[in-house]
Amino acid sequence: MSKKKIAILGSTGSIGKTLIDIIKQDKKNFQIILLTAKKNYKELLKQSKLFKVKNLIITNRESFLKIKKSPFSKKIKIFNSFDEYEKIFKTKVDYTMSSITGIDGLKPTLNIIKYSKKIVIANKESIICGWGLINKELKKNKTEFVPVDSEHFSLWFGLRNINTDIVEKIYLTASGGPFFLTPLKKIEKVNLKQALKHPNWKMGNKISIDSATMINKIYEVIEAKNIFDISYNKIKILIHPKSYIHAIIKFQNGLIKIIAHDTTMKIPIFNTLFLNNKKKIKSDKVKIKLLNNLNFNKVNLKRYPMIKILDNLPNKHSLYETVIVSANDALVDLFLKKKIKFTDIQLKLFKLIKNKEFTKYKKIYPNKLKDILELNKYVRSKINKKVYKID
Repeated sequence: MSKKKIAILGSTGSIGKTLIDIIKQDKKNFQIILLTAKKNYKELLKQSKLFKVKNLIITNRESFLKIKKSPFSKKIKIFNSFDEYEKIFKTKVDYTMSSITGIDGLKPTLNIIKYSKKIVIANKESIICGWGLINKELKKNKTEFVPVDSEHFSLWFGLRNINTDIVEKIYLTASGGPFFLTPLKKIEKVNLKQALKHPNWKMGNKISIDSATMINKIYEVIEAKNIFDISYNKIKILIHPKSYIHAIIKFQNGLIKIIAHDTTMKIPIFNTLFLNNKKKIKSDKVKIKLLNNLNFNKVNLKRYPMIKILDNLPNKHSLYETVIVSANDALVDLFLKKKIKFTDIQLKLFKLIKNKEFTKYKKIYPNKLKDILELNKYVRSKINKKVYKID
């Protein structure tokens, strides 16, 4: 049996590392064609040596120059840009994981589709801002797509071979983040360390803050609408502090599917790679005690005001989603640098997305990648110039 050819965009991040660990257990059946990173050249070299990977992309110029100095670099090809795909891929790889963080992941994700038989996307921004472009490429190149977020993989798994017209409601679960039990008066004064302390998941800094504000759940609603072509009024959010149930699907015939798994990304990632194979993954037994006390709650809008963004979303895919993502990215970056307060993220974001300058994008469809990237740059500049300063 020939080896499965793999490409990993963002191999040094948490999703990439998890996939690497899974492949490591079955090395003889895989050949990694490409690994990429932004700055972490030491980890990239380590991965390259372990799997004998001959093609690396590292986009940070300083890190690129450092990695080129390594004696090992003379044996492989190292590129400083994602514009070199045609030099790397002679045939389609079997599986591509796209896990680059942020809107920077959209272009490389979009461009690698034609070189992939299957693409697994962990990059939320790609699906939110550029789904129309991605879907077009998927169809054009007959590339299979699987989402890997725990919620969307669960929905994908639960809806396989099912016409979504018979879906009555979809429930996405949210842990509630680190401030689920924090008195409302104290949220005004929470610090960075507290906001980064997620109760259930070990994640990167950016997504940890998005979880704390709950904008990540707004993103997941948009993703679900795009991926499964389901209207917003059929998608609901439930607070589920234990993060054991990832999705609930209510059908028109009265049946309900509930998809549960342990709080580890290994399970959805493993299944994107081995679904329908006889491979087994180590996991805990069914948590009966937890199932007896699932503890679902409605979303408290005073605690999670970000959820109100759902009322502003256009029903059709538009550039307005790029406005929201770009503004939030810039604001979270300011909070991580301790330049604004936690509650400023929501206040400043609302001020920007309700401005007429940006609400007009609700009616504009993203026809070109350039439109998304230029709008992202413009919105971020508005935030960084403190145009939306809260006095």
